Amino acid sequence: MERKRAAVAVAVLGMAVLAACGGGGGDAAPAAQGTQVTFWGWAKGTKEVVDAFNKSHKDIQIKFEEIPSGNAGGYAKFSNAVKAGNAPDVMSFEYAQLPDFVNQGALQDLSNDVADVKTKYPDNVFSLVTLGGKTWALPMDAAPQVFFYRKDLFEKNKIEAPKTWDDFRKAAEQVKKADKKARIATFFPDDPGVLAALSWQAGGKWFATEGDAWKVSINDAASKKVADYWQGLVKDDLVKVQPSFSQEWNAAFEDDTLWGYVGANWGAGVMKGNHVGQSGKWAIAPVPNWGTPASGMLGGTTFGVSKTSKNTKAAVEVIKWLTGSEDAWKARLASGTSSGFPAIADLVPVAAKSFDASFYGGQDIYALFSDAYKTIQPGWTWGPSMVQTLTSFKDALGKVSSGETTIPATLDTAQQATVTEIKSRGLNVAQQ
Repeated sequence: MERKRAAVAVAVLGMAVLAACGGGGGDAAPAAQGTQVTFWGWAKGTKEVVDAFNKSHKDIQIKFEEIPSGNAGGYAKFSNAVKAGNAPDVMSFEYAQLPDFVNQGALQDLSNDVADVKTKYPDNVFSLVTLGGKTWALPMDAAPQVFFYRKDLFEKNKIEAPKTWDDFRKAAEQVKKADKKARIATFFPDDPGVLAALSWQAGGKWFATEGDAWKVSINDAASKKVADYWQGLVKDDLVKVQPSFSQEWNAAFEDDTLWGYVGANWGAGVMKGNHVGQSGKWAIAPVPNWGTPASGMLGGTTFGVSKTSKNTKAAVEVIKWLTGSEDAWKARLASGTSSGFPAIADLVPVAAKSFDASFYGGQDIYALFSDAYKTIQPGWTWGPSMVQTLTSFKDALGKVSSGETTIPATLDTAQQATVTEIKSRGLNVAQQ
């Protein structure tokens, strides 16, 4: 089998992935007049960006289809489309899932096609799309962690925005004391990406390579520290346990029983769009840390070109525009639904001017995002089977609410499931 014949390749800054074969983008024919590029995605503001592209381009037009995010949604649909030979030309991928699709041979090597824009990106972001020494996608945004909080309620009850995780627990106790129904934040039993970002922030490193083998350390000491911490918050009823972005989660903000949200920069648009009546009451602070300012990445979008695309040149032009055009970012953020943070640093001022921050009392939230971005811990690597890893993780986390398992135990479950999956793909796993 092709997977068994392929070798593990180490990429920039220790990022590693199985380098499966894909079409060579640089050999494709130039885009013909009137070329139509099909594009699947879900990021907020994308429809507005596509409309702006189509209005400003004559030779290429984008046919956009909005698809659900998540492993069981858009990723499953794309994987099936690749197998059926009818995948779109361009597809959205979060950083975590990109290696999985490279491993499947679903994407084209874009190294030659995007070499001219590579220097626009910080190394620690571009390394996440540089796998096996080849470039498989272009980053759209970075997603540094931050903490959203009800500034009015915090000030009314003399609670300070927490700077450390010790402060966060103390603030959680103060919130509960001020209002027995209120909580400072939520533990999401359906989103292992949050636990991954918090582990990243704490210095965890879930994946690495040793020679020709993968090293899997999902249950490393830093990640266990994070899991133990949140298990304590859940056990002592200091946070709500609710599905992410659920009706009950949004309702808790509306009835003032949820005073905060541990998220990422893109949550600014989500909160603004979902809670219009609370405009001016919210503020954003750096995510609490373990003693030194630090952040992980929670999400973030890249765009790749499918292996079966017959319009590679046009597709590359599309993804360069989607990620690197000022007009694209103006359109995305002017929609009011997106608070994306450009991966290209030169575009951050454009984003800051395009997003209406009145919901946050006019706070310079992009300056905060920029500061948080600078503290993202280096050296994080995503593994070769993240779709499966996150699925098994989510299944385990779903049992936390009932007491059937604990948050620390879910790390062990995901560790074992991931090692088994990697081995089943014919890859080596280093002894722990």
